[in-house]
Amino acid sequence: MGEERDFDHVLAEFGPALRRLAGSYENDPGRRDDLAQEIAIALWRALPRFRGECSLRTFVYRVAHNRALTHVWRRGRAATRDMAEAEQVIDPAESAESRVARGQRRERLDAAIRTLPIVHRQVLTLALEDLSHTEIAGVLGIRENAVAVRLTRARQALRADLLGLRA
Repeated sequence: MGEERDFDHVLAEFGPALRRLAGSYENDPGRRDDLAQEIAIALWRALPRFRGECSLRTFVYRVAHNRALTHVWRRGRAATRDMAEAEQVIDPAESAESRVARGQRRERLDAAIRTLPIVHRQVLTLALEDLSHTEIAGVLGIRENAVAVRLTRARQALRADLLGLRA
């Protein structure tokens, strides 16, 4: 009963971020939902083994990224480069034109993120979820300086892509 409550708490706290993470690995809505479900199952199985040696947040993202990588590798190809529009909260005061423009900018950003190599996509996705370099290093099992280098390279590649500087 306690484990079930812990699992429900984790899903309530991290669910939206985990869905965004799944979206950075999978474009197709059905496969993205499958990946989100695989992540939830992996968390349900892993939570009893959580010993508190890192933060719960780091643990959750580590499990999620490992499951996402397994998902990509199992499919035997590079991660999907296209992504459907991310879940958005609609502001009723915002004009239709503004929503369309914001949606187009988001689609362009998401598409550019998906073109990054997985090692860069991972650090960028976690940074966009406001994880610190220390937390990202813990999730990915790398050193903080490697996080900083990968994040810098990811941002440079992303900037080049969005500005049309990449061929």
